[in-house]
Amino acid sequence: MGEKIEQLLKTEEPKSVEELEAIQLQGLKWTVQHTYNSSPFYRKRFDKAGIKPEDIKSLDDLQRLPFTTAEDLKEGYPFPLLSVPYDKVVRIHSSSGTTGKRKILAYTQKDIADWTYFFSRCYKMAGVGPGDRVQIAVGYGLWTAGAGFQAACEAAGAMAIPVGPGNLDLQFQFLRDLKPTVFCCTSSMALLMAEEINKRGMSEGLSLKRVIQGSERSSVAMLKSIKDMMGLEHIFDITGMTELYGPGVGIDCIHHNGIHYWSDYFLIEFLNPDTLEPVAPGELGEMVVTTLRKEASPLIRYRTRDLTRKLEGPCPCGSIFPRHDRILGRSDDMFIYRGVNIYPGQIDEILSSIEGISSEYNIMLERKAGRDIMIVHVEREFDRDASWDEDLEHEIQKRIKNEIMVTADIRIVDYASLPRSERKSKRLFDKR
Repeated sequence: MGEKIEQLLKTEEPKSVEELEAIQLQGLKWTVQHTYNSSPFYRKRFDKAGIKPEDIKSLDDLQRLPFTTAEDLKEGYPFPLLSVPYDKVVRIHSSSGTTGKRKILAYTQKDIADWTYFFSRCYKMAGVGPGDRVQIAVGYGLWTAGAGFQAACEAAGAMAIPVGPGNLDLQFQFLRDLKPTVFCCTSSMALLMAEEINKRGMSEGLSLKRVIQGSERSSVAMLKSIKDMMGLEHIFDITGMTELYGPGVGIDCIHHNGIHYWSDYFLIEFLNPDTLEPVAPGELGEMVVTTLRKEASPLIRYRTRDLTRKLEGPCPCGSIFPRHDRILGRSDDMFIYRGVNIYPGQIDEILSSIEGISSEYNIMLERKAGRDIMIVHVEREFDRDASWDEDLEHEIQKRIKNEIMVTADIRIVDYASLPRSERKSKRLFDKR
């Protein structure tokens, strides 16, 4: 059995659910043994929980393991969770956190190779390969994005055009001259580029067929706007985080019916963020991840704070890899308004279902005369007559009241009047 598992680990992809589960169990056993032997942090946690590596006999035993959090990464600065000797570390990446110590993650040569390989699956699932030219407009440097997108693009056999974010004049020069077929960026950058392409009347002269975007939530309305203005065949939603290698840990297929994630490299649990108990498929839960092959900085039951739903049933594309819904938001993004817990993604979902408005909005929270006030600014749809504003404001206010049980002040504003960003857009402004 051991030899068979080792052989499975060397194949490109598991061919059946049974093979996938065998790989997962082998990977879980290896990770617990590896961290117990090599990480003082994990060994202390396991001993406190009364867990020994030999106690892991099935995938159900995952639930016996202790949780890991972002605070653990910060407290272990500068090399948190390190489970290999320093001379085995070939690279570090850091998150873009804005408060306190940065989260720095270490990588061995094998970690980089594994990440590049499964990220290349994302490109292939999006139909990208030899003959494609990929303009990469994401951040390079400490961030995982640039290095990950470029290495995986090359591994998939496509041409990488590493422009980085911003510099719109250069972006458009390369769109015209190098004729890329794929554009990789944040969701906000995709909208910015789409609107600029529309202004310049360039869509018919471009070779772009696909956009691969991520790093932040994108609404259905935003996706439709980007696709229409850029004249695309597909927009793919890619997921990832620095703690879990980086981008490329999942992507939707051409059916756009949920994110396929590479569960032969990590496990995802979907848990109630308050009770930490499993939620049923289709119910909103926090993603908790456990790596199966990561050497330098393994994660065991790491609370990502990302909220989504597990999707059941087969995908029309035929992939055996499981799926989750698009990310709704983060559990730590929740704000309390007049005693109601609200996630910005809930408002996003409501706005996405209403015609006549664009994808852009922001939420302002203020306190006046001892009372909380929520103002939602929403852009009018491109070229739509302002005479419909009052009806739209009433419809949005009604929907928010019915679905979230709070009253908000809705203000329709001109199209493109809200700030655009080349990186991530800020939508919540709490001035209370």
